[in-house]
Amino acid sequence: MSGVLIVTGASRGIGAACAVLGAARGFKVCVNYHRSADRAEAVVAEIEAAGGQAIALGGDMAEEADIVRLFAAVDGALGPVTALINNAGMTGEVGRLEDMSVADMSDVFRLNLIGPFICAREAVKRMSNKRHGAGGVIVNISSAAARLGGANQYLHYAASKGGLETFTKGLALEVAGNGIRVAGVQPGVIDTEIHARMGMPDRAAELAPSIPLQRAGRAEEIAQTALWLISDSASYITGTTIEATGGR
Repeated sequence: MSGVLIVTGASRGIGAACAVLGAARGFKVCVNYHRSADRAEAVVAEIEAAGGQAIALGGDMAEEADIVRLFAAVDGALGPVTALINNAGMTGEVGRLEDMSVADMSDVFRLNLIGPFICAREAVKRMSNKRHGAGGVIVNISSAAARLGGANQYLHYAASKGGLETFTKGLALEVAGNGIRVAGVQPGVIDTEIHARMGMPDRAAELAPSIPLQRAGRAEEIAQTALWLISDSASYITGTTIEATGGR
């Protein structure tokens, strides 16, 4: 593989794993972060130590101005994007619908759904052969919550990820004739820091017995799936989201 890969929310977890693996596969990588500059720089250092090329760029992927600036900065530093992994996301506060604030709902939908819309818009502008681009691939990181519903914990998060999967399908149909593929990955219970940030640090271990494969997944396993979708090995795949849930 070769080209320019942007991974949003890449300072930790699945995003960091995607950035490291993407660089190992030959991409020049933009490691996006919002607040964790030191961790993003550590991901860049890991990539560079292995002989890869990467830059860390800050930006809130819920804000249009930040997204536009990030894509323009990548144009100058690495070249036009050829692969985008929309990974940045948040669960919001855990609770039932009757206790949710509009502010929290809005934050979740802005980052998990509107942000990927804007990122994809900027990517399509650069990838589309209608605009003299060389084509490319967009991969959206969803969640099994889109299918399971997130009842009693994060209904807003689940709904935003359901919307993301609809977006994946619709955008794929829209740009299929423009040299662009769009696909998604639906992780299940993955052993990352997201559970601690939800206030449920033991969630992955507690849910493991209920998963058919009897364990939580690893961030690297989701990265392998995302990078496969970007590769030529998946050249006839578009408009679908792959479940990577251990059978859950």
